[in-house]
Amino acid sequence: MNSKNISLRLIIMNFLEFAVWGAYLTSLGRYLANMGLGPQIKWFYAMQGIVCIFMPALMGIIADRYLQAQKVLGLCHGLAGLFMLGAGAYCISAGDAVAFGPLFALYGVSVAFFMPTIALSNSVAYIALEGAGKDPVTSFPPIRVFGTIGFIISMLVTNFLKIDGVALQDSYTQLISSGILSVLLCGYAFTMPSCPVNKNSGASLSESLGLKAFSLFKNRQFAIFFIFSMLLGASLQITNGYANMFLGSFKFNPAFADTFAVKNSNALISISQLSETLCILLIPFFMKRFGIKKVMLIAMFAWVFRFGFFGAGRPDMPGVLLYVLSCIVYGVAFDFFNISGSLYVNENTTTDIRSSAQGLFMLMTNGLGATIGTICAGMVVEACDCFHNPANWPHAWYIFAAYALVVAVLFMILFKDPKKQNA
Repeated sequence: MNSKNISLRLIIMNFLEFAVWGAYLTSLGRYLANMGLGPQIKWFYAMQGIVCIFMPALMGIIADRYLQAQKVLGLCHGLAGLFMLGAGAYCISAGDAVAFGPLFALYGVSVAFFMPTIALSNSVAYIALEGAGKDPVTSFPPIRVFGTIGFIISMLVTNFLKIDGVALQDSYTQLISSGILSVLLCGYAFTMPSCPVNKNSGASLSESLGLKAFSLFKNRQFAIFFIFSMLLGASLQITNGYANMFLGSFKFNPAFADTFAVKNSNALISISQLSETLCILLIPFFMKRFGIKKVMLIAMFAWVFRFGFFGAGRPDMPGVLLYVLSCIVYGVAFDFFNISGSLYVNENTTTDIRSSAQGLFMLMTNGLGATIGTICAGMVVEACDCFHNPANWPHAWYIFAAYALVVAVLFMILFKDPKKQNA
């Protein structure tokens, strides 16, 4: 297969991979609130963190030892799509009487099979690029950008497309569109180049699961780094779960009901992903100029502004500009921590545990951190009575901002710059 052809095929795979996620990730909370399930939003988003604790590692072992990675990717997407379609079918049959239990069960199984596909799609891409004689380090990033583009386009379709006069972001149809895309990618994955399987791998089960990387906790600075990775990871899903619902709650206020931010909240939030795409390009300059610790601190303070702007804004002009600024700083908050943190792990670990250390970093941020943070955020929203009194939303956003500020200050005090530490 020639290099141009494989690049195009990987672009399509990445586009679909994140379009599946973008169809519901930022809008599901709005639909759940419409169905009277606002207090349960935290469990739907926490489920993504819970499954990240074990499912990616489990599917990775299967792809390494027993079944080709592109086939595991296809099977995971097939099951994820079918269960997501099942969730949509349940909502159709239940009408206005959607219950938490059945919907959460179907959604939970779907997410359990979807989350491993993010890492699996990367593995398939790396192997395909190497097979075509291309360097993944330089060739993959331009391909991966199309994943974010797929996410953004999927969000915009969910925002603007209406069925029977109801936008997808307000109904169960977002689940159906995600399921359809996942089933399409299931079939497409099976056509990708074959990936090798090492059935005689000498790695132990503990090494395959990345447990050896836990030895890094013996190093004080690494222990601090991973603990703060978990604490900052608590911020990851808060706006995914509640931002759309928060903006949608203004529809009950006649002064704001017809504003763009309220009627097209998913489109407004998509600025976050546009910012994320652009901020990736800034990281090399900031890393070279300021170093890892300062770049990570910039990300942490960006989370303060991310939440603070949501608390201070309003859907009309000029207040809506604060929502726009919140979406712009999201790119800094997300990229600068996740990518610089990954670079810190790569540069300060030995080759024998480097991959498992990256897995541990993901476990602490997207697994434990995101799970704990989502559940606690839900408790804050409920304690502020935001579901019954939307005017209380700023209180919740300011609490989240204060939390991010405390984490940033403590990190600034406790974490030593690697250059200064080794000086």
